[in-house]
Amino acid sequence: MLLERLRGGPLPVVELARGMRVSRPAVSQHLKVLLEAQLVQVSVAGTRRFYRLDPRGISVLRSYMDSFLDEALGMGKGRMAGKE
Repeated sequence: MLLERLRGGPLPVVELARGMRVSRPAVSQHLKVLLEAQLVQVSVAGTRRFYRLDPRGISVLRSYMDSFLDEALGMGKGRMAGKE
């Protein structure tokens, strides 16, 4: 859900947490994990931290998922063909 909200552009934690069923500190912890995974970037403006998607990290994730799914689907087809 955080990544989905960030699709529209940079947002501070307060805005990201609004309407969520978890606390603002929990959202901050999730953002920390996304930051460490290089899926988001952060910039500071005054006392606020703005998070945005990291296009490079998202691209790496997409490449990995494409490869993973290609392999998984390929293996599935091979298994199906062997059972015929």
